[in-house]
Amino acid sequence: MLKDKVRVKTFKIDEVDVTGRSDATILEVANEHGIKIPTLCYLEGLSSVGSCRMCMVEVKGAKGLVPACTSKIKEGMEVTTNSEKLQSHRKMVLSMIFAERTHTCSVCVSNGHCELQDQAIELGLEHSHVPYIHKNFEIDASHKDYVYDPNRCILCTRCIRVCDEVEGAHALDLFGRGIDSKIIHDMDEPWADSESCTSCGKCVQVCPTGSLFEKGLSATEMVKKKTIVTNLIQARKNK
Repeated sequence: MLKDKVRVKTFKIDEVDVTGRSDATILEVANEHGIKIPTLCYLEGLSSVGSCRMCMVEVKGAKGLVPACTSKIKEGMEVTTNSEKLQSHRKMVLSMIFAERTHTCSVCVSNGHCELQDQAIELGLEHSHVPYIHKNFEIDASHKDYVYDPNRCILCTRCIRVCDEVEGAHALDLFGRGIDSKIIHDMDEPWADSESCTSCGKCVQVCPTGSLFEKGLSATEMVKKKTIVTNLIQARKNK
């Protein structure tokens, strides 16, 4: 089979002509051209899973919305990143995320530094459009430095991916189904008893909410260092 010789493809994003590598995704090209598409599970340097559905965009000719973080670009495609349909979709997605767990911003350690909160403010989401579930999970504060609060987790799996793909420990995984899903350490053991965890803290830094945080911090004090992933990857490339 002949390999694809196309190295650069040209298409439109919001009626603007853009170009990108033939293996790039819509989101990557949009970011390169300063076109903002909202995301929650995506983080540069980690694999893309398309789980949060916030980056859905319209592609001319497609039957439905497509995830920008996992959809490869095509020559001549026409992409719309902002419309009434997309605004409505994103508000509903955020509503379901807020309703599924407990997100009381005023008492959260990441208040003011939370990506979920930022998205709600930017979209003008003033209340949830679906009933609240508020399933009560037990908080794991067994680690000497960090806390995991499943009640604030949005299941973006950034922590799982950074632990596996960057740290190489694979101490974290997703357990359960539906509203019972949660992040676990090893075989669902207390964090302090995990034999795989290296206590590097990368999972805490990439968490978009207050689900993973450092001990000893009060509300508004947990500022995440998301660039830890891209900085590490760049440092390895420069060796």
